[in-house]
Formats: sequence, structure tokens, C-alpha cells
Amino acid sequence: MASDEVVKEVDDFFRLYKSGRVERFYNVHGSFYVPPSPENPISGAFSKDVTISPHVTVRLYLPENTTNTQKLPLFVYYHGGGLCIESAFFTWTHRYVNSLASELNVVAVSVDYRLAPEVDVPTIYEDCWTALQWVASHADNENHIINNKDLWLTQFGDFSKVFLVGDSAGGNIVYHMTMRAGKETLNNEVKITGSIFAYPYFLIRDIDINEEELAYKIWVNIFLPLENSGLLSPIDSPLINPLSEKAPSLSELGCSRLLLCMGKKDYVIPMEIGGRFIEAVKKSGWNGKLEFVEINEGHSFQIYKPETEEAKRMMKCYADFIHIQ
Repeated sequence: MASDEVVKEVDDFFRLYKSGRVERFYNVHGSFYVPPSPENPISGAFSKDVTISPHVTVRLYLPENTTNTQKLPLFVYYHGGGLCIESAFFTWTHRYVNSLASELNVVAVSVDYRLAPEVDVPTIYEDCWTALQWVASHADNENHIINNKDLWLTQFGDFSKVFLVGDSAGGNIVYHMTMRAGKETLNNEVKITGSIFAYPYFLIRDIDINEEELAYKIWVNIFLPLENSGLLSPIDSPLINPLSEKAPSLSELGCSRLLLCMGKKDYVIPMEIGGRFIEAVKKSGWNGKLEFVEINEGHSFQIYKPETEEAKRMMKCYADFIHIQ
């Protein structure tokens, strides 16, 4: 049947049919839905789901030993998956963000956003901005019962310490949220204290990217048709290339501190891309504190191998970054 014709496909990620149906291969990645634990903490943290719009839901995490008078840093976490797979509610992300909350002693907000190719990439960013604005709305902690506010955020969140965190595609999202926060005002004039980009999903035109490599294949299959973009190449898009001619100045980054983590053995996003991004930030005139950490591992390894020494070192880097006085 014509409706069963495959129009786009990325191995082990997704298949788009002419009918519009999308098939995702979660079994390949060992991903499946995991329920939250609002009453009984799992691995040191409570968790619960909150729907904040017709398209955006978040999973909140609260360390189990939090006292009624404590105020904890806030982590807004954006999951990876090439902007086209995974979920805040699936195995790997749930386990990892749970560990961030319990080990770093933070209130974590893990954002579940819509995915490509059902929606375009700018729509994904809008979902993620909606979630960030919702978090910022809690800085005014009055009337938490109305306006879709949540007690975990109003009671325990320290809105003078708000951090954006993301791995891979999530790192790309953190970049765009941080840039937007530099141009637009968040609710209650909340400021982003720090942004953590881990193996961010960036592609740069003059760094040799083989068209058969995964990062490139995903991007060209979720990017808008090139003829409608006004670009010579999909990699020229400022959505994926923060150093493109059409990208805004990095001096507009809307945070006071930035941490970039790149893997020496990362064959998905070459470490050279991270180095180029860091140099561009330095040259931009951005007035903030910049840290660059090289990890002796592969892409987003800490999510899948949290017991390794490098994963523990990375967690300590996060702790030092957020708890610095």
C-alpha cells in the first residue's frame, strides 16, 4: 500500500511512512517507559509527573532527605536522542536525572518535549521554552495551588540558582534556551545561573563530517527541506551550527556561567566541535565564566555507565559547578 511507503529512515532511530506514521526503534536502545515514584523514593529521590500544556509534560525529582525549610538549586534537564527519539519518562533518562537529583541535592525538572519528524525543530524549542517559563513562574511562590504551580518548586526551589542541563540533543536545546534567555525575559525576571552543555548536538560546516555518520544522517532527515531554508547546506542552519553566518552572536548567551563537557572518544560529536565553540564564545565578548572539561569516554556515556570512574568525575564536575560560592 502507498501509505506504507517509507519516505525517511535513520537506522536504529526512526522510520517515517508516507501516511505520516512514525516508527521508533526503542527496543534497540533498551528504552521503555518507567513510572514515577511520588510516594516511595527510588535511589534517593521522589519523582512525579506534571502536565503543563497540551504538548509538554515534566517529571519532577526531589531528594528524599529534603527538609521543609531547605532551598535547593534547580536543574532543568533536556534529554538527548537526536531530537527524534527518547523521552523524559524512559529508562535511561529517568535513571540518570534521578541520580542527578539525589547525588547533587537539587530539585530536577526533566522536560518531555515533542519530537521530530512529527514536528519541526523550532516547535521542539518552543516546547522547551514553555517548560522553562513554567519553572520560572514558581519564583513567585504565592498561590501555588492555582495557575498550575507545583509545591515542590515553590517550597524547595532556590530561584537564585537555576541551571539548564542537557546531553547531546539536550545540549543543543540548552544552547538555544540560553540564547533565548539572553534576549527575552523569563517569568519573574528569573536569571539562568549556569548552563551545562554535555556533548551538544552541533554540526560545523568546515569540520569534516561524513554524510554517512549518524549525527549528519539524523539532521538531514529532520531538517526542513533545503530549498525552503535559504541555506546552501543543512549544516549552515543556526539551529545545528552555532558558528554559522546566520547564527546570533554568542555574546548574547543568557547565563553567568557555562560548562561544556566533550568526550575524547566521542565518534558522534567530535571533540573538535567543542573546542571551536569554546574559542568562539571567548572571542564573542560574552561576560561570563567558562569551563571546558574533556572526558576520556564516548558520547553521553555517563547515562549508560554511571558506575565508571569518568562518570563519577563528571558528576563531581557538575557538583563543583553548581555549588560554587
